[in-house]
Amino acid sequence: MAEIKIGRMVLGVCQTNCYFLYRDGTQDAVVVDPADKGANIYAALQKNGFRVAGILLTHGHFDHIWGLDALRDAANGGAEGLEEVKAYACEEERELLKSARLNVSAQAGRACETYADVYVKDGQEITLAGMTCKVIATPGHTAGGCCYYFAEAGILVSGDTLFAESVGRTDFPTGSMGTLIRSIKEKLFVLPDDTKVYPGHGERTTIGYEKANNPFCV
Repeated sequence: MAEIKIGRMVLGVCQTNCYFLYRDGTQDAVVVDPADKGANIYAALQKNGFRVAGILLTHGHFDHIWGLDALRDAANGGAEGLEEVKAYACEEERELLKSARLNVSAQAGRACETYADVYVKDGQEITLAGMTCKVIATPGHTAGGCCYYFAEAGILVSGDTLFAESVGRTDFPTGSMGTLIRSIKEKLFVLPDDTKVYPGHGERTTIGYEKANNPFCV
């Protein structure tokens, strides 16, 4: 089976990482966190020969969802005969996604209230475009924050839970630093040390490196 690969677009005022995963040599891609300008994300993927097979949300903050509705609409526009493109998020994030106050979009100057088509649970597996990932609920940055673990490829898309030598802020609604650190130690640091971590902002790291060097998780 062809190797799973991951690409990145850095988007929006917060320089948010929007990822797309695909099998080498195939057209279908899974987008994670459409940060902004969803029509542009769609156009860029199309230009490079990709189709959107699904959208994964690590959490519902404005800088990760501003492009969701436009991307979903573009992916489903004129797709007669093809399966509907759906967005996935943890079920505990439902209220935050639909509240411009909770997802901080109102304060950021562009109110956004949206939804996931499918709400998932901790430990649930999602298969899209021939790739399977496991949902790892990691509350703390938000109550319904999660990571997506592609075990076959040794890839963890961590959203704003875990960064290179840092962790997500917890001063926004539903955040909790104590809960976040527990999530990282109990749910992420049990993964193989060579797991590649792709965060919501900044550069990639590994689980082993963060276990040894992350000052928030000693």
